[in-house]
Amino acid sequence: MSRYDLLSTYDYLLPDDLIAKEPLAERDASRLMVLDRREGSITHRTIRDLPELLRKQDCLVLNNSRVLPARLFGVRTATRGKWEGLYLSSTPEGLWRLIGQTRGYLRLDETVTLTNEAGESLELKLIAKEAGGVCQFAPMRSEHVLDLLRSFGTVPLPPYMDRKQATATDWERYQTTFAKHPGSVAAPTAGLHFTPELLEACQRRGISRTEVTLHVGIGTFRPVSVEHLSEHQMHSEWCELSAATAATLSATRAAGGRIVAVGTTSLRTLESVTKHTPAALPQEFREWRGETNLFVRPPYEFQSADVLLTNFHLPKSTLLMLVAAFSELDFVLDAYREAVAERYRFFSYGDAMLIL
Repeated sequence: MSRYDLLSTYDYLLPDDLIAKEPLAERDASRLMVLDRREGSITHRTIRDLPELLRKQDCLVLNNSRVLPARLFGVRTATRGKWEGLYLSSTPEGLWRLIGQTRGYLRLDETVTLTNEAGESLELKLIAKEAGGVCQFAPMRSEHVLDLLRSFGTVPLPPYMDRKQATATDWERYQTTFAKHPGSVAAPTAGLHFTPELLEACQRRGISRTEVTLHVGIGTFRPVSVEHLSEHQMHSEWCELSAATAATLSATRAAGGRIVAVGTTSLRTLESVTKHTPAALPQEFREWRGETNLFVRPPYEFQSADVLLTNFHLPKSTLLMLVAAFSELDFVLDAYREAVAERYRFFSYGDAMLIL
């Protein structure tokens, strides 16, 4: 059995006080650990140094998915017992797909009631149950789902932040400055570091940028539950790479520039596209959109990106496995140990790593 297939291989010790539960005062104030795969070196910089660490004709690939106010708090209408849910998506019939928790079990046709700060209420009626704890609810109001979520939902912060209610700061900072298309239940966190000024500095350097969309799904909250990764069922997420982005990436490759994936979500999108639309030439990209359940872990041969900018991820997570595949497993684990020793900040609001 290969060590690459063992969940325990991707574990590391992380002191609780290194988990970033609040954002820094400024988006671009984070530290940046730089891993040079060719040199085998680790250096320490800041995210503001990114323009000088990249080259003219490189291209940043940003995930423009927007985080939904998907976290819902309410009560069971009949018993007034507390209920909490997370909106995942809608069915073609307009039913809301949610995961929820309450004392006991909801019965079919039972309702939960949400109340907002204006004193308005929204009832959700349980219609059907899917596998994996997902339930389908019918909203008892006719407004568009995004309008209802904005009125009754809040920012879906990760559990390790240890607070249920998002603050005003979270509403701003748990969203990238370039977010456009609503659909994620978690932020594409590498993009959180970018300010308009940092993007402009990259542009002045001759570094272009383009965008993809991957809506981060519930899998980001669910731990891997099997020891052998070959048995893990990867969650599915919707992603898109447009014709314009495909043309930009193809031109970048043709000009000798590097493709810089900003975050594991951008990298997963790029790799999913290359798997579904094999091109005649290595430098060509093609447009594609659809569901991807691609599980990237060592050993893996990447076809799309040359550089990865990413945050520091949870132990035993599929995101850490993807990063280990992009670099080299032991190199990444050594880097994580050094990050702990150097007291880097971890997870969504934490510091970043650049793998060259």
